[in-house]
Amino acid sequence: MENYNLNRGKYFYVVGLSYKKADEEIRGKFSLDEDKKAHLLRQAREEGIDEILVISTCNRTEIYGFAQHPFQLIKLLCDNSNGNLEEFQEVAYVYKSSEAITHMYRVGTGLDSQILGDFEIIAQIKKSFILSREQGMAQAFLERLCNSVIQASKRIKNETELSSGATSVSFASVQYILNHVKEVSKKNILLFGTGKIGRNTCENLIKHTGNDHITLINRTKGKAEKIAGKFNLTVKDYADLHTEIEKCDVLIVATGAQSPTVSADLIPKDKELLILDLSVPKNADHSIVAMDKVTLVHLDHLSQMTDQTLERRKTFIPQAEAIIDEIKTEFTEWLGTRKFAPTIKALKKKLKSLKDAEVDFQRKKIEDFNDSQAEIIGNRIIQKITTHFANHLKENNGSADESLELIQKVFQLDKPNGPASGNKNTKASSQHDKA
Repeated sequence: MENYNLNRGKYFYVVGLSYKKADEEIRGKFSLDEDKKAHLLRQAREEGIDEILVISTCNRTEIYGFAQHPFQLIKLLCDNSNGNLEEFQEVAYVYKSSEAITHMYRVGTGLDSQILGDFEIIAQIKKSFILSREQGMAQAFLERLCNSVIQASKRIKNETELSSGATSVSFASVQYILNHVKEVSKKNILLFGTGKIGRNTCENLIKHTGNDHITLINRTKGKAEKIAGKFNLTVKDYADLHTEIEKCDVLIVATGAQSPTVSADLIPKDKELLILDLSVPKNADHSIVAMDKVTLVHLDHLSQMTDQTLERRKTFIPQAEAIIDEIKTEFTEWLGTRKFAPTIKALKKKLKSLKDAEVDFQRKKIEDFNDSQAEIIGNRIIQKITTHFANHLKENNGSADESLELIQKVFQLDKPNGPASGNKNTKASSQHDKA
């Protein structure tokens, strides 16, 4: 692709930072909430920027837009965040034109995600596009590009297994339960420990098992009650741990203790029990392994499952990239025809003025002149002529510049400054509504 200069001397850029080089603290400084995004878009409009898209997640903050120099976009980010130029320069990336377009495809399809195949970012792109449109900062180029990236994301989801399998320990633990526990929705599940992994596991349990027989225990009861209130679950005191283990069918240990918190003497001898130990270091005592009817699964086993999933996902990268190349080619072809639009529009305007003058002349000469019929015939001829020219330019893209110059010279057309702005009523918003 060329370095597309589509917007009166401006080029398409992306400036940003991500998990690849920026740690959590730096990413936090450049993070933008919805109010800051809206203010940034308004500032961009005031500074003469026509099209711009802002993405900000826990893993990345990026600005896509047209500018004479990328510093215009970098300044917008620094002005509206808690980060400064020096910090940005240490971890940032800047892509121009074709590289910027390719980058958006990779981001939107999960190829650039921290977890390969994570498609959550596409929802952010849709949401950001809608905000840009509402602020009058999204026109034909961004509309077409966003819709193209959305299409690529959907095809990769439907035609590959890039997003299949468990990629987090919390999700892997729930997948293990689903695969090894029959009628899991009827089983009693005890979650011991409500830190970050415990919270995530709890959410995945509710989402994927349909089980409401979940009891929470935490040394600090208030933390467990906060999560329980969100999901309407039962909370028990730490002192009730032994009793609750006797009742449960599945025990998930996600505590942060430095020594084992669950030992063999807490478990009835003949009890069938599945224990998932998600703690670091291990919080289920090794002596439990000797119990005949107890299955103990440690974090390292679940981590291997996630590693295997990611390795398997990597095998689908070539297939995903082929889909991106196919859809990106269609976008590039459309982009190539964008430079024809102003000339075709000017030609149509010139032909219309010639038609109007001729109709006015004939009206004065011919009695009972039929204006409506003349308008219909004239407009159909204009449409046929401009369609012929447009098809010629598309089919002879290599010599299009010469053809454009000849059309402009023959019909004495003014040379356009840039491409037509296009319709601001977008497909991206409707696709977002359907998603």
